[in-house]
Amino acid sequence: MNKKVVIGMSGGVDSSVAAIILKNQGYDVEGLFMRNWDSTVNNDYLGNPNLNNNICPQEQDYNDAKAVCEKIGIPLHRIDFVKEYWDYVFTYFLDELEKGRTPNPDIMCNKYIKFDCFIKEAKRLGADYIATGHYAKMVNGYLCRSKDTNKDQTYFLSQLNQEQLKDVLFPLGDIEKDEVRQIAKEYGLITATKKDSTGICFIGERNFKEFLKNYLPNQKGKIINIETNEVVGEHIGLMYYTIGQRRGLDIGGNSERLFVVGKNLKDNILYVALGEDNKYLYSDSCIIDGINFNCELRPTKCTAKFRYRAKDYPVSLEYLNNDEILVRYDNIKSVTPGQACVLYVDEKCIGGGIIKEVRKNDEKLWYLL
Repeated sequence: MNKKVVIGMSGGVDSSVAAIILKNQGYDVEGLFMRNWDSTVNNDYLGNPNLNNNICPQEQDYNDAKAVCEKIGIPLHRIDFVKEYWDYVFTYFLDELEKGRTPNPDIMCNKYIKFDCFIKEAKRLGADYIATGHYAKMVNGYLCRSKDTNKDQTYFLSQLNQEQLKDVLFPLGDIEKDEVRQIAKEYGLITATKKDSTGICFIGERNFKEFLKNYLPNQKGKIINIETNEVVGEHIGLMYYTIGQRRGLDIGGNSERLFVVGKNLKDNILYVALGEDNKYLYSDSCIIDGINFNCELRPTKCTAKFRYRAKDYPVSLEYLNNDEILVRYDNIKSVTPGQACVLYVDEKCIGGGIIKEVRKNDEKLWYLL
């Protein structure tokens, strides 16, 4: 009897091709579509020229997933995790924004929804394994980078533990995106040329500012040049900005290249400085909490990625306690509170944590939260 795999079908090309690969490998494959957001709430996607406004994006994704499953001959199940997503992912997202930090909800979505709620439902359906369309791979029990380094998604899987990864298959780990598109075309899939999803995990492509107004108050405040202490403009709410940002500052008539370098939550100030290499953007260490390791490795030297698709940097680790690690590095730009610091030993992604505090010369940067 063939082993059963339940794969998360998102309605995108990656999960579509992952399902084909699994079926061709001889597994008994079933699809499971997750509905994690009530698309009838705050449907400000209406009017987006990139979307079909006759149907909400989530339902379009379900229809696409259903069409793919029918095409390749596998059943598709559907389940709602709307409450779980709100409780474990969206509430976290709002709390972090309210603190002025820059959260990564996709990481928490993987931790609490795709590799927790989903696994439980897949096991209920009799799965021996679960699978997703992530670009990653498991090698001898270790989570490793995918062949397609540009699409590698181990950064987003860094909060998963050993138990969550135990029965996971990543069919796309050894192929590249162009090949995925080609396979989809060969099978005549509706998702073959479908645009990759963007925006907040499961909430999708929206007018971010309009969307957040439904949940967090919009508090305008001063934009101050940290070098001159001059007020150069007005921000629309600290939650809309991240460290290193240049576009979208709307500083009227100011053609200088000003970059966001910090935030003062207490006084509702957004700090900027001139030039992409100004000293205020750089740090040499940070403290991370929310620590997760997915294997037995506990290095004192490794590499770290501070943003998705950023390059790795050599780092040294000082284990302060069970909950925090001091990460030291040479000057790096735009290390940002709330973002993930993901740790690698060669090709292995061993886990990581969330950036709590950013430092320089062993002092917390006063202009960062």
